[in-house]
Amino acid sequence: MNKIGIRHEDKYALERRTPLVPSDVGELVQEHGIEVTVQSCGKRIFTDNEFEMAGALISSNLDDCDVILGVKEMPQHYFVKDKAYLFFSHVIKGQPYNMPMLGNLLRAGSTLIDYEKIERPAGRRLIFFGRYAGLAGMINTFWTMGQRFKKLGLDTPFESIKQAYRYSSLEEAKNEIFAAGERITEGELPSEIQPLVIAVTGDGNVSRGALEILDLVPAIEVSANQLRNGDIPETGIVKVNIIPKDYMSGKDGRVFELNDYIENPEEYNSEIEYYLSNINVFVNGIYWDERYPRLIKKNWLRRLSNNSNLKLQVIGDITCDVHGSIECTEKATEIEDPVFVYNPRTDSYLMGFDGEGIAVMAVDILPSELPAEASEHFSSALKPFIKDLVMADFSKDFDDLDLPLPLKNAVIAHKGELTEGYKYLSKYVDGGEV
Repeated sequence: MNKIGIRHEDKYALERRTPLVPSDVGELVQEHGIEVTVQSCGKRIFTDNEFEMAGALISSNLDDCDVILGVKEMPQHYFVKDKAYLFFSHVIKGQPYNMPMLGNLLRAGSTLIDYEKIERPAGRRLIFFGRYAGLAGMINTFWTMGQRFKKLGLDTPFESIKQAYRYSSLEEAKNEIFAAGERITEGELPSEIQPLVIAVTGDGNVSRGALEILDLVPAIEVSANQLRNGDIPETGIVKVNIIPKDYMSGKDGRVFELNDYIENPEEYNSEIEYYLSNINVFVNGIYWDERYPRLIKKNWLRRLSNNSNLKLQVIGDITCDVHGSIECTEKATEIEDPVFVYNPRTDSYLMGFDGEGIAVMAVDILPSELPAEASEHFSSALKPFIKDLVMADFSKDFDDLDLPLPLKNAVIAHKGELTEGYKYLSKYVDGGEV
């Protein structure tokens, strides 16, 4: 039987999540006889003592563990021959900043399983933090709105809302946002920013989380078509959820069809440009990679700004692809310094809330701002796979590796070799040399 190790997170100072929570560790240890070692950590949302009380061994290292669980990327030189590592590796798009890490893992002769690729046969992810990214992202967007409007000389009920990680719980955050919504109902939203149009893109877990928070404030919902035509109320908050069929247009008269768009994204263009003059706050919750059209281009923002038609004040880029779907996402920001103001006229940005342009919130570890609830949800999804990981013989060749299909399909590399479904990554790793 393999020993399970839970690694401490060290990529970000405020990363406090854990892949397994003490209650689930307790069940694995006490009911199934699984050995779990937890690397000691003073900042984790659940304490060493809580894990120890659940039956885990607390240690400064995981040297005697066979399967090591983390959340975010692990250090480049961390990997050891014949050990298996599970974490969000952020390599499947060939992300250049993580290729040295992947290269070192391959050279070490290790196995990598990526949570992002643990999916049902139809491609639906089984283990994810997406809803919590959406929840924290919308909380932070409200907070960003309050701070940005304050810098512009406007007092709003959003000023009372804090950054997500400053709340002791999701419930506390929701209560405060609901209270701000009541003040809006009582007429405390400045007329200068009415109608306040908030657009949320996407229809997945991230977007649903964002809409769950947005629904805590009073708003009139309109359709994407109404938004595009400017057929919106003149006062209050206006919300709209826009999905690909609303804003993606096929080239040469191609009719939008979701599966066709997913398979042939280069045959489509984004038409969000025609919505932008009516949007004040844009919340981005879609999946994106470089094959797909950008949702918002810099030249659109510059043109609207030069023509004095730019009403966009805040972008909450929850999906956070640098220069990606939102081209003016100049960087992935940290929890400690989460917002910058992008100036479309000069194509430059300044950290903070001051300056001419659009305030962009682009934290790339948003679920860690709700660490307890996010970890509990993630752990409940991961726990059913632990027994399979414990029993797997990772010394066998990949074809003989006995894992359930969702786990096996998520094996990026095995014993230092990219598996068949991920051999395309060889062209990105060290210039193709591994």
